[in-house]
Amino acid sequence: MGIKAIKSENDYENALERLKSIFQADADTPNGDEAEVLSILIEKYEDEHYPIGMPDPIEAIKFRMEQMGMNQKDLAEVIGFTSRVSEILNRKRKLTLNMIRKLSATLQIPTEVLVQEY
Repeated sequence: MGIKAIKSENDYENALERLKSIFQADADTPNGDEAEVLSILIEKYEDEHYPIGMPDPIEAIKFRMEQMGMNQKDLAEVIGFTSRVSEILNRKRKLTLNMIRKLSATLQIPTEVLVQEY
């Protein structure tokens, strides 16, 4: 097992190639152990060099609605009137703290996402 820290883009590319070749290795084998360690190193490098920000609150709501097969009427049952839902989804009305709590519980969207400015 020739694992080393990933310090450059070249190291990162090499680690990805190696992981590709041993990805299907059985756990508790030398290649399986190497794949696990490489995936941790790759994840750390990606977190530092390719950070992914939090999603836009309204887009997160729309995405979860789509995933759950909800429409605006369904969302109105969670946060209030259909017209209010329309205003929120069209960014004409801000989410209130009470709405954020209900949306977080119902749609399973972290409150950190919903409280962001938009």
